[in-house]
Amino acid sequence: MAAAQGEPAANSLRLGLAARLALRELRGGLSGFYIFLACVALGTGAIAGVNSVSQMMTGSIASEGKTILGGDIRFEIENRDIGEAERAYIDRLGTVTAGANMRTMARKPDGSDQSLVELRAVDGAYPLYGGFETVPAMPVDAVFAEQDGIFGAAAAQILLDRLGIAVGDTLLVGQAEFTIRGVIATEPDALSEGFGFAPRLMVSRQALEQAGLIRPGSLVEYSYRVRLDEAAGSRDLAALQAQSNERFPDAGWSVRTSRNAAPALTRNIERFSQFLTLVGLTALIVGGVGIANSVRAWLEGKRGVIATLKCVGAPSTLVVAIYLIQVMLIAAFGVLLGLAFGALMPFAAASALEGVIPVAVSASFYPASLAIAAGFGLTTAFAFAVLPLGRAGEVPATALFRQQGFEASGLPRWPYLLTAGLTLAALCAAAIWFADDRRIAGTFVAAVIVAFAVLRLVGHGVQSIARRWPAVRSTPLRLAIGNIHRPGALTPSVVLSLGLGLALLVTLALIDTNLRRELSGNLPDRAPNFFFVDIQSSEIDGFDRVVSELAPDGKIIKVPMLRGRITGLNGQEVNAENVPSEARWVLRGDRGVTYARNLPENSRLSAGEWWAPDYEGEPLVSFSAEEAGEIGLAVGDTVTVSVLGRSITARIANLRDVEWESLSINFVMVFSPNTFAGAPHSWMATLTDPDADAALEGAILRGVTQAYPTITSVRVKDALELANQLVGQIGIAIRAAALVALIASVLVLAGALAAGNRSRIHDAVVLKTLGATRATLIRAYVYEYGLLGLATAIFALAFGGVASWFVVSRIMTLPSEFMPDIALATLVGALVLTVGIGLLGTWRVLGQKAAPVLREL
Repeated sequence: MAAAQGEPAANSLRLGLAARLALRELRGGLSGFYIFLACVALGTGAIAGVNSVSQMMTGSIASEGKTILGGDIRFEIENRDIGEAERAYIDRLGTVTAGANMRTMARKPDGSDQSLVELRAVDGAYPLYGGFETVPAMPVDAVFAEQDGIFGAAAAQILLDRLGIAVGDTLLVGQAEFTIRGVIATEPDALSEGFGFAPRLMVSRQALEQAGLIRPGSLVEYSYRVRLDEAAGSRDLAALQAQSNERFPDAGWSVRTSRNAAPALTRNIERFSQFLTLVGLTALIVGGVGIANSVRAWLEGKRGVIATLKCVGAPSTLVVAIYLIQVMLIAAFGVLLGLAFGALMPFAAASALEGVIPVAVSASFYPASLAIAAGFGLTTAFAFAVLPLGRAGEVPATALFRQQGFEASGLPRWPYLLTAGLTLAALCAAAIWFADDRRIAGTFVAAVIVAFAVLRLVGHGVQSIARRWPAVRSTPLRLAIGNIHRPGALTPSVVLSLGLGLALLVTLALIDTNLRRELSGNLPDRAPNFFFVDIQSSEIDGFDRVVSELAPDGKIIKVPMLRGRITGLNGQEVNAENVPSEARWVLRGDRGVTYARNLPENSRLSAGEWWAPDYEGEPLVSFSAEEAGEIGLAVGDTVTVSVLGRSITARIANLRDVEWESLSINFVMVFSPNTFAGAPHSWMATLTDPDADAALEGAILRGVTQAYPTITSVRVKDALELANQLVGQIGIAIRAAALVALIASVLVLAGALAAGNRSRIHDAVVLKTLGATRATLIRAYVYEYGLLGLATAIFALAFGGVASWFVVSRIMTLPSEFMPDIALATLVGALVLTVGIGLLGTWRVLGQKAAPVLREL
């Protein structure tokens, strides 16, 4: 019993002694730990900064939810206005503002120019929250009021610049004339309206009706925003949202509250933040190799101290405890440096983000984000420091006095291996647990683990090849090959340090290049020149004649189009949260649907059979095969769709493989013609003419707009240019994140060189004593680092090529191509990094005097 009680006391005394010795030894400064600090601070700072900025942005959106949404609750319905009962229910909740959104054409009165616009119509109650401001400033009623039979409008500055007009000029929209009364300065609820491909033009609801744009089948989005009165405002918004859907199950409306004002933007911010966090974690884990190298190099300089401690009776556990305390204290300092950078990043980013998201961004300190980053940083430092510390603790004192270092000590005992393994497993589990999309995070972590494993195999493979390489006559090359496979060689550390960073850079560069090539080259060549929507049945024949006269060599494809919302699958109510995230878009909101007698172009059957042209039986539907598989649908299942307020249940007759990347007219659902017999609908058309130049496209746009002002014409090239700009902006952020991983790799490479400097000094002195010249040694090092850089670059190209192919072809379903120029740039970059940093690290080695070193041998 006394022995049992004495054991904790002995452990406590031993720990206290270890802490005193560790603190006393730290008085000598942080020499040898600067790379260690940089690795920890870089990864921690990246994670802390990204998460803090993300929390700032999502917090700003949440805090201004009412202004962003334009109300406490919003009801949105596609292509039909709400009924009397539904409107009465909404009116009882509080103050209501009604709006409508659609895409249409705005043109100059002389017909010389026109532009696609995002047309928004508001009523006199707008806005319920926030302030709508124009330049020049005037009351909202005055902006949209009718004067001398002409309604007013407010436009985005880009629309005025595009058409070459100014405030006070007139525009034609549909069948109505408008006077531009002001430029839109602030549209408080613009964020909740979603992303637009065209400039904003705002008018009144009364003016929209006069323009004659709303007709059967028109693509219109009606919205009703409510500022709740006191009675309704005291109720839970989520409960009110659920009650609205339960009370009107067939309304087909989408109900959103101010607590989720901009779900798409919030979701995208969280996903992008997750990606950048994972990249930062990768940099931290890559830096973990640098941590291990730094600890190893530091312990090299402590051989005498460790040997002395062991000679006076210090057990291995005490030795390990002393240096583990030192390592974790220094790691904590590095984490603090990273947290300071991460805490300041929101303040630096706040001003830059003012033009990115139209809400007031308020920077602050975010303890939760900083705590997560600190946890990742300390855990990584501990996991990668345990193995070299455990290895040093197991080496006998006599061996430490005789040997050059710890290379011959082998692996530490199983408790150290188990501790390191469990800590790394906890690190991976935390990365997945804190992620917004755990499936993606799990895939990312698994890829990093595989890359680490493959890189270790590559390192050992390079050593094995060097060991078996036949003798060469060149002395520098023979020395280089020997350095690659000798005991304690830098090969595993160099390959591991550079491999993951270069592989990540190659992957992102190939993805970015493939996307840009597709958007700027391949897609415009395959895509139609124009999309035409809102073509009425009474206009389709005349439209066909006009386009055929303007583009006689063009190919016109016309399809009927309605809008429908999936409300049930196999008789069960739809729940988008129960399907994979990549397929949820099919179940959210209204989808374009059509009917056809024959199989559409750019499609092929993958299951089932197409119906007969004269089919008159139960409603049938053809479903896109990829989306059906993600949702869990098969031939024979049923789909219930709400179209024009009427629910239709159709059986899936077949599945189609759809070429979405062609940008042709494609639909998730194509119904049998009898399904919508007699239903009012509009038409959609495309025009494809590869030989059409800018002048001809302008003539087509003017001709269609003048003949049919209510038809909306979308020039595909304009949309692709906008998408290209967005991809470019995202690509800059992604490349910056990848650069963090590359910097971590460079730091690790420098740490690996520092860890091997002691043995390098002895080698250089012995070789110089035996007659080797400085030039011979430099050539040997150039050969060695060049061969290692070449092996690393080959791995990075192979891994990055496969990873980018998977993302582009399997996830984005776009053509993927390997880029030789990217391969060459990676190869050159790897060689420059390894040879350049290697020579910088060994330059001091070549200048060492022989006598002091020889006396220690």
